[in-house]
Amino acid sequence: MRWSNLFIPTLRDAPADAEAASHALLVKGGFIRQLHAGHYSMLPLGWKVHQKVAAIVREEMNAIGGQEFLLPTMHPAGVWKQSGRWDTMGEIMFRLTDRRENDLALGITHEEIFATVATELSSYKELPQIWYQIQTKFRDEARPKSGLLRVREFHMKDSYSFDLDWDGLDEQFEAHRVAYERIFERLGLPAFAVEASSGAMGGNTSTEFMVPCPAGEDDVIRCPNCDYAANIEKATSQLDPVEDNMPPPEPERFPTPGIRTIAALEKAGAPADRQIKTMVMVADDEVVLALVRGDHQLNTQKFIDATSTIVLRPATAEETQANLGALPGSLGAVGVSDLRIIADEALRGRTHMTTGANDDDWHYRGVDIERDIAVTEWADLREVSAGEPCVKCGTALEMIRCVEAGHIFKLGTMYAEKFGVTVSDAEGKQRPVVMGSYGIGIGRNMATIAETYHDEHGLKWPVSVAPYEAVVTILKLDEPTTAAAEELYRGLQARGVDVLLDDRDARAGVKFADAELIGIPYRLTVGPRSLADGEVELTVRANGDGKRIAVDVAVDTVADAVTAER
Repeated sequence: MRWSNLFIPTLRDAPADAEAASHALLVKGGFIRQLHAGHYSMLPLGWKVHQKVAAIVREEMNAIGGQEFLLPTMHPAGVWKQSGRWDTMGEIMFRLTDRRENDLALGITHEEIFATVATELSSYKELPQIWYQIQTKFRDEARPKSGLLRVREFHMKDSYSFDLDWDGLDEQFEAHRVAYERIFERLGLPAFAVEASSGAMGGNTSTEFMVPCPAGEDDVIRCPNCDYAANIEKATSQLDPVEDNMPPPEPERFPTPGIRTIAALEKAGAPADRQIKTMVMVADDEVVLALVRGDHQLNTQKFIDATSTIVLRPATAEETQANLGALPGSLGAVGVSDLRIIADEALRGRTHMTTGANDDDWHYRGVDIERDIAVTEWADLREVSAGEPCVKCGTALEMIRCVEAGHIFKLGTMYAEKFGVTVSDAEGKQRPVVMGSYGIGIGRNMATIAETYHDEHGLKWPVSVAPYEAVVTILKLDEPTTAAAEELYRGLQARGVDVLLDDRDARAGVKFADAELIGIPYRLTVGPRSLADGEVELTVRANGDGKRIAVDVAVDTVADAVTAER
């Protein structure tokens, strides 16, 4: 391809709202343009990168026996109501009504739709199956930002496995895990697997693949000594053993005028780890109490997972006072019997605790959790912090900001049971199939690569996904220089290199800056001076190294380097 014929609208400046490096560089480099919040047009360069990422994903899915489908993106509400997710998806689902007043949804994911297709499976002899697609998804993000990292319309590879039993699912889950590792290796991404919450997807086990990135929105807890790693929504750590003495016969009520915070109560003589933090939450319209230790934070996703809540929010001041009779700062669960109380495991067995007395400016001390509070459920609710001991080996944990590059789930039989996806086993008995679900965002990974590979001059794409693998830059458009450049261009094409010929009538500095901005891995610069010596200049974008090489070996040098890195 010739640069003079291409649409590559590079910009001098990034958008004012571009916080992430990938957002700024993909716009400046002419890869994408925003239509409106969370929706981007892929321009020719961007679509080339997008398609190369998709091709790698497709190749690795095919390698484990995946069969490609293409399913509709607009779904009837009925299938989502049948699974129960019409309500659980909440406001993130785009919903609309057609002219016949039928409720419809734009697909967030396709478990339901693939399950309806899978009803045509009839025998265990047809299993296992791996079905996948690369299709548009829609999610009504409240705050789309960071370019392609957080959007409302995107392409995702979603695959689904169907097995007769859990052993089969375990095999498919492992096959996908290995395939994902190969995908990320080929994309050049330093992704690592972490334990994760399944959230609205359902199922009982999920693994995320995370890439360290300052622009990410996920905090990952990782042990530097062993293989433990988990999303903050799932992470846990070792707790100090409980060695509390017997408390007084009953809690002692004492005045705390003006004290409204954990820190203020600590100054008044109650250490934070001896306090009970009481939060009033509304879980699916039910007022509930969440209890954690005073020095711990509640992780709301853990609370949602533990209670199977669909919609969670903090109670208003009016709701709090109506149910407990006090305002925040004086709240507690002692003596509460008409509300559901979920307590964090770190509180189990604790005595000599301090908590609000549900009377403004009063607290209790000498509280025995199990004696004085009618805990309904115990669960892991607390958020782990960096420095806490690893649950496996005791080493101090570290926290890393990451981008989620992929997510795999063990769904089990939930969808099969709801949609009647059954097969006959060897004895002729009907059994629900066991499903897995596996996702990778194509545009998100494109952006994550851009986050990982760039410098102050622009992008530095790995060869595997670069819009062009090499560029031949003509410094002077005279006949000898142009003829030599054309010969190199044709030679690289013959060797299978995806090559761009920069034949524009522009200054050398402009051409060099544009090549660096869009991140082409190899540049051959052809000018009259070097040609007079029988040489051209080879520049490697990854490290900035430049050197002169003989014209007659230039094609082989670049082609061999490109082939080695694909």
